[in-house]
Amino acid sequence: MTSPTALFQGLTPLAVRMRPTSLDEVAGQSHLLRAGSPLVTLANPDAAARAATSVILWGPPGTGKTTLAQAIARSSGRRFVELSAVTAGVRDVREVMQEALTQRDLYGQSTILFLDEIHRFTKAQQDALLPGVENGWVVLIAATTENPSFSIISPLLSRSLLLTLKPLTDDDLRMLLDRAVADPRGLSGAVAISDEARDALVRLASGDARRALTALEAAASLAVPEEAETDEDQDGDEDAAGVPEISPEHVAQAVDRALLRYDRQGDEHYDVISAFIKSIRGSDVDAAIHYLARMIEAGEDPRFIARRLIISAAEDIGLADPHALPMAVAAADAVQFIGMPEGRIPLAEATAYLATTAKSNAAYLAINAAIADVRSGGFGRVPVHLRDAHYPGAKRLGHGKGYVYPHDAEIGIAVQQYLPDELVGRRYYEPKALGAERDVQARLEKIRRILDGER
Repeated sequence: MTSPTALFQGLTPLAVRMRPTSLDEVAGQSHLLRAGSPLVTLANPDAAARAATSVILWGPPGTGKTTLAQAIARSSGRRFVELSAVTAGVRDVREVMQEALTQRDLYGQSTILFLDEIHRFTKAQQDALLPGVENGWVVLIAATTENPSFSIISPLLSRSLLLTLKPLTDDDLRMLLDRAVADPRGLSGAVAISDEARDALVRLASGDARRALTALEAAASLAVPEEAETDEDQDGDEDAAGVPEISPEHVAQAVDRALLRYDRQGDEHYDVISAFIKSIRGSDVDAAIHYLARMIEAGEDPRFIARRLIISAAEDIGLADPHALPMAVAAADAVQFIGMPEGRIPLAEATAYLATTAKSNAAYLAINAAIADVRSGGFGRVPVHLRDAHYPGAKRLGHGKGYVYPHDAEIGIAVQQYLPDELVGRRYYEPKALGAERDVQARLEKIRRILDGER
C-alpha cells in the first residue's frame, strides 16, 4: 500500500488532482450534459474540425466551470489556452487570438480559450474578445459567478450560449468524496472515511466540490499518523481494513469549525427553520439571528431561507408594516445576485427588520377564511351589475346595468353591493390596531359604513 503520509507531501492539491479528464467523470450538471447538448457536442472529437459556438458558464464557485472547460478540451482534441481575468489584459487576449488564428490556418487546429472570472474584465477588455469569437478563431468558454446580464457586454452575450450551472447535490458530493478516497490520483485508499465524517463534509461544502475536496484533504492529513509512530503509539481510529479512518472530529479540526447537527432533509432542518420563523413572529431578533447563523453555517440553501422570510413578511406582518414584504423580496433578490457568503448580510438585515417591526396576520386569516367559504360552496353568483358587459349580447342580459363608477362618486366610494347575495355582510379582513394597520383599520371602518349606505 502507498505510504499514507507520502500522499500529502509535494503534491498538487487534491481538488486539482481529481479534476475529471472527460465529461463522463463530471459530477452534477446533468441538465447540461445530455446527449446532443452544446457541451457534449463541443467535446466530441469528430466535431473538432467544425465551427463551434462559444459558451458562458454561469454558476456558484465549485460547480465545475473550470472542470468542464478542461474536460471538453481533452475530449475534443482542441488546443487549450487558459487565461484569468484577474491577471490577463487586452494584450494577452490579442496574443492568444493571433496564435489561435495561426494554429487554425497553418495546422487546422482549433483553440479553446477558457477565460475564468470574465466579469472582472472591463468593457474594453471584453471588446478585444469579439473578433476572435465572431470569426471563429477561438471557441470561448468563459466562466463567471456573477449575473452575465450585468457583467458581460451584450455583443459577447449575443455571440455565445449562456449555460447556468447548479450547485452540486449532496449525492454528487458524496460520490466525489468516495472517488477521491479510492482513486489513485487522490488518496489511493490510504485512508477510509466514516459515514458521519462524509456527511459533515457534504454539509460544510454547501454544493461546492472544491471546498469538499479541500476539507477532505485536510481531514485526511489529520487522520493519518506520523510514519515515525509505531502501531502501539497510534491513537487514530482505523477501519476494518486496518487503514486510518477520517472521523467527524478530524473534519471539525481540519476546518476549525464546530460541526452542527443539521440534516437538510431531516428533523434538524425543520426544527431550526421552525424556530427561526417563530422567533421572528415572536419579535425576538437575537434568537432569529442565532437560528439564521445556524442555518448558514450548516450549509442551508440561502434561497430556502429567503423564501421563508418572504412568507413570514406576508403571513405574520402584513399591512402592519407594508415595507416588510418588499424588504424580504429585496433580500431574496440580493442573495440570488451576489451569492454567498456575502448573501448572509441581506438575509440578516431582512431578519432583523421582520423581527423588530409590528406584526399582523389579518391578511393571512382573511384569505384562509375566504378560501374556506369557497371550498364549502359559499360563493354564489357575481352580482349582475358587476358582470362583464363588453362582449356581444352582454348588455341584453343586463350585465353591468346599475353599476356605479366609484370615480364618479363625490368621495370616490359608491354605495353598491360587491359580494354575492349569499355572502352579503361577510367580513374576511379584520385589521388589527398594530403598526400601520391601525390606520387601515380606521379607514376600513369608514369605507364599510359607506358601502353599507350608512355614511
